[in-house]
Amino acid sequence: MPASINSLHKMAVYMGIVSGGGCAMMYYLMQKNFARSEYYHRALEQLRDNHTAMESLGAPPLQVHNVRLTDRHNRVDKTSAKIKIPVSGTKSAGYLYTYSIRDTIMNRWCLQEVVLQLRDGQRIEVYEPSVDDDEVKQEECFGQSAMATS
Repeated sequence: MPASINSLHKMAVYMGIVSGGGCAMMYYLMQKNFARSEYYHRALEQLRDNHTAMESLGAPPLQVHNVRLTDRHNRVDKTSAKIKIPVSGTKSAGYLYTYSIRDTIMNRWCLQEVVLQLRDGQRIEVYEPSVDDDEVKQEECFGQSAMATS
């Protein structure tokens, strides 16, 4: 009898290790999927191009941290993506809030808003489509076909 309890104990430990490893692997793959997405890259590109935001962070170097998968600000579906990306520099840190919509015709993501919220409360508009260049942004995002129909 003691031998079977010992083997059950070993099996429980083994299954715990396998389950923990599986969860860690899923977390890693989900983070990697976020980091490779178009909406994620476009938002970070806008941040890197915004000198005010980069200066407020104390970047370069810009450090981009893992997205919290359980955060309620992170929502992605087939047509829209809202994510909160933790970023930091040498002076400050904060979150990059992004909102993108999917152009199903051209099969790509189009930024609608990118805002950097620093820990000290400062809020910097990194990207927001303006009225002046609305046609250019629409053409860039939705292609020539969208402009022809409007």
